[in-house]
Amino acid sequence: MSDITTVNPQILNTLDVLQQTTMLSSVIKHAGAGKAYQSVAQSAAMAIQDATDNMRNMNTMSATAMGVALAQMIATKDPAFAQVITQAQSVATSGMQSFAQIGQDASTLLNNFPVGD
Repeated sequence: MSDITTVNPQILNTLDVLQQTTMLSSVIKHAGAGKAYQSVAQSAAMAIQDATDNMRNMNTMSATAMGVALAQMIATKDPAFAQVITQAQSVATSGMQSFAQIGQDASTLLNNFPVGD
C-alpha cells in the first residue's frame, strides 16, 4: 500500500459489517425503545419535581395563613379564625395528596412503558 489515499480493504470490510449490523431492524427497534423510555422517564421525573415544588409552595402558603389566623385569633379572641386554620391545613393536605398521586402515576407509567422486547 504505497498510495496514502488507499484504504485497507479489511478496514472497509469492517466498516461495512458494522454499518449493516447497526441497520438491523431489531437493533433500531431496541435503540428507539430505549430512547423513548429515557424521554418518558425524564418527563416523569420533571413532573415529580414540579409536584414537589407545588407541595412546598402550598405548605408555605398554608403555614403563613395559619400563622396569621392564629395571631388574629389571639389578638381578637374571635373563634372564626379557627376555620381559616382548618382550611389552610386542608390546602396542605391536598398538596401532599396531589404529590403522592403524581408520583404513583409516574411510577405506573414507567413500569408499564414498552421497552421494545
